[in-house]
Amino acid sequence: VADCQERKRTLQRKTHFEGDQVDWALGEALAFDPVLLEGTPVRVAGQDTRRGTFSQRHAVLVDHVDESEYTPLEHLAPEQAPFMIYDSVLSEFAALGFEYGYSVVDRDALVCWEAQFGDFANGAQTIIDQFIVAAEDKWGQRSALTLLLPHGFEGQGPEHSSARIERFLALCAENNMRVVYPTTAAQYFHVLRRQVHDPDRKPLVVFTPKSMLRHPEASSPIEDFTRERFLNVLPANGIINAERIMVCSGKSGQELRVERKKRQDTSTAIVFMEQFYPFPEAELT
Repeated sequence: VADCQERKRTLQRKTHFEGDQVDWALGEALAFDPVLLEGTPVRVAGQDTRRGTFSQRHAVLVDHVDESEYTPLEHLAPEQAPFMIYDSVLSEFAALGFEYGYSVVDRDALVCWEAQFGDFANGAQTIIDQFIVAAEDKWGQRSALTLLLPHGFEGQGPEHSSARIERFLALCAENNMRVVYPTTAAQYFHVLRRQVHDPDRKPLVVFTPKSMLRHPEASSPIEDFTRERFLNVLPANGIINAERIMVCSGKSGQELRVERKKRQDTSTAIVFMEQFYPFPEAELT
């Protein structure tokens, strides 16, 4: 069944790409590709990370006959950097603590820890509070660890619902980390690239979608991948004479944009704030 699902999704991605639409998972793969070819190791770990919690990634393919494994991103070129992706033990404290230590030792690598659901960061809160948030100020210990936290109040219960954006914003001070909520595949692509190439190494908290993973509104045309950088604020394209401006983020903004289209409303501009901290005051102004 899993093999049939992956083949179906592969064909869907090919069709969408040929139709100038790139979804979230493909945007991520496109970010990893050049990073690996440039010689930067990529490491991703978490619960169900190899297939993706919501079966969106499929970074490792398993032969259902002999159980042999094939990881496409390990076979881009002979001289590429290592691509490491692991399904971790069901202990957020241990897994995130290890990945934090790895990011401190290998400062050039793109190291990502992905929570199965955003609230599962609860189990690693001590690592977040004592190390990720404060280690640079306490000990001068630099890290560019990336946390991928599925978000959106669309899970299966109290601990499967939200990554609690406000919790992380309460920990932000003196430019100690970056907190983003990208709403399109291209934005996700660019923020991962920025995390590798920005000389100012900081931890990055990325709120990632669930239902929007395959939603057309979160897909991006190929042209968006060729621009230079991640945009802290996405402007309201196509609205010339706005009577009101709504500043939104993530799934809520996408749903409002769909509703605006349904109502044929040309007077409301919807602006997406993609980075919460450092606060993009200049771009919003």
